[in-house]
Amino acid sequence: MFDGPEPIYLQIAEHLRRQVLDGTLQPGDHVMSTTQYATTYRINPATAAKAFGLLVDEGVLYKQRGLGMYVSEGARDLLRERRRAAFFTDRLDAVLDEARTLGIGQDELIDHVRKRSAQ
Repeated sequence: MFDGPEPIYLQIAEHLRRQVLDGTLQPGDHVMSTTQYATTYRINPATAAKAFGLLVDEGVLYKQRGLGMYVSEGARDLLRERRRAAFFTDRLDAVLDEARTLGIGQDELIDHVRKRSAQ
């Protein structure tokens, strides 16, 4: 499952973020423990703990002492807002710069977006 080029803990964190974004994990849902995660995916428990710690720092998960990790209220909105901002700055701006280099005008871009949105 975790075979991408980035460190496994980042892949785990991204996997959990996607589950929150797509609604698989809802606010208040219990997330499997680091030990369960490590056993299920055959990884070092410290790797899973590092991913969970990252998500706690981001406000996506919270820890209840003695009970485990849970999805934070508002985690989906938080992730969406961060991803929306990154979408515009990291992706769309680069596409617009490339379009400008290729001589693709605003009207042509808007027409293409409208056609794709209608599909």
